[in-house]
Amino acid sequence: MHKKHIITSGEIGERIKKRRKELKISQEELAETLDVTYQQVQRYENGMNKLNVENIQVIAAALSVPATYFFEREKARFVAEELMPCNTADESRLLRYFKKIHDKRSRNIVIQLAGLAAKAG
Repeated sequence: MHKKHIITSGEIGERIKKRRKELKISQEELAETLDVTYQQVQRYENGMNKLNVENIQVIAAALSVPATYFFEREKARFVAEELMPCNTADESRLLRYFKKIHDKRSRNIVIQLAGLAAKAG
């Protein structure tokens, strides 16, 4: 019988921290997005708290990664350059705030405002 490696809370915490730093988000900013204290984010990152399925999904959404990101094996990279994250920190923050807007009319206002700002810039 083959022994399967279980991903530990510590390994998940390391991946949370790695992704947070890639996005240049502070623990305080991530905590605000997750509606927890920054101390709770520290406990997640240090592997001191076990995360349930719901929390993993919320954290994944806040960090703009699929939930499976926390469970994938690190693969050797054969590229000479560092892979860039999908979104910049500002883009991720804007998307997190936008996802919290549930009213369709308010969402349309934000979209129109962003369009106007893009044209002006």
